Amino acid sequence: MGCGLRKLEDPEDSSPGKIYSTLKRPQVESKTDTVYEYVLLDFSLEGSRPTVQYVASLSELPQALQPYYTQGYILTALHPIILSVGRTRSLPFSLLYRAILARPRPSKQMASMCHSVPMLKVEEWPLPGESLTGDTVRALIDRVNSSARGGVRFIGSVLQQVSGITNGRVHSPKRGCRSPPCTPPGTPPGDRELEENTYSPDLRLLVFFHSWAPGCAPLDSLACQYHQGALSMRVSRKGQVVSALEADWLELTAAYYRKGWSLVDSFVYWDTPKGEPVPRSLEGLFVYEERSTSPPANDTIVVEQWTVIEGSNVKTDYGPLLHTLAEFGWLLTCVLPTPIIRHDSEGNLATKQVVFLQRPVRSQAAGQPRNQALSVHSDVSSRSVSRAVSSPVPPEELSPTTGGIGGFPVFGGGYPSALSHLEEGGFEQEEGKAEVTCM
Repeated sequence: MGCGLRKLEDPEDSSPGKIYSTLKRPQVESKTDTVYEYVLLDFSLEGSRPTVQYVASLSELPQALQPYYTQGYILTALHPIILSVGRTRSLPFSLLYRAILARPRPSKQMASMCHSVPMLKVEEWPLPGESLTGDTVRALIDRVNSSARGGVRFIGSVLQQVSGITNGRVHSPKRGCRSPPCTPPGTPPGDRELEENTYSPDLRLLVFFHSWAPGCAPLDSLACQYHQGALSMRVSRKGQVVSALEADWLELTAAYYRKGWSLVDSFVYWDTPKGEPVPRSLEGLFVYEERSTSPPANDTIVVEQWTVIEGSNVKTDYGPLLHTLAEFGWLLTCVLPTPIIRHDSEGNLATKQVVFLQRPVRSQAAGQPRNQALSVHSDVSSRSVSRAVSSPVPPEELSPTTGGIGGFPVFGGGYPSALSHLEEGGFEQEEGKAEVTCM
């Protein structure tokens, strides 16, 4: 059973966002034993602003995020907010990044459990050439697996030019952080090509791992393995610039989620080699994590969402929807930024991102069908309540009972459901509109 692609939408389409899920809305909003709390932080490599924290390098994130780790939050995704791929010059905010942290809502039961906070490590891996290729990414995944055999857990990666201007991708994580950046360990056998002098110094990958003190790692974090999965999209362009995209997200990811794997990173080959025809489709790779234990299969939600920047601040994004879904046990594991950029009616910059969430499959409720791909338009007009700190916050000031952490609200109750803004019928497919074709 699968879902075919609907007709590629007009590049000028201004729909605020789309949600796809393996479940219908009543199942999406069913309660689970786990409730998450999220904090969304924005960082800039080009100077601080009232709601954005400055870091000279993303290698400084472990120190910047440490106050949150002491409160049990862990990094689940990291991505650039703007991609300038295919453009002759970098756009404003090209050095602006979003870090998403999450934690299970504290409970008496959790307090009695032994909790080991992981440490965040950052490694710099030089890359060959001026852009990513399939062979390069496969070699990177091999190297990630070599590192994982040493007891670390891969969180995600960010592609950067050495000059610091973002040119490409970023990625998703799964857990926490701390600790200063470290130099890469000795190159494992078979990965030597990633260190050859033939590599251009212009491109580097910042790779984020979690590690634990000896004997403190959770059992399911030991000996994780990472696998590649296909990623393909149809695109519309204006010249070299991607102006719209279409992908069957559920069909691409379903087989891996059924195995209980987690989607943790993605790579898209956005750049077109000089002299080659402009393609009508783009390829890439998803990276999935397989744990040493045998977790249940996962259900998933995929959100195509516009982020709007007003002035120097993020005005609208996926934050409200994320915090609502957190109440029902949905964990964000990956955000795929895209180079699709427009201006809204007020002249603000808007860019599209694709957000991936997952939750372990629950026992099927009687009479409720599963495995139907559904699509709806979501109302993203509500302002994002995400903010960023301008300086590290002392741990003693991070009490969740005060309603926020370092100026960030801690979500969970008291906020109108973002799902309530969905069109009447929730996750039901609109009658007469074949946005998703189920077969």
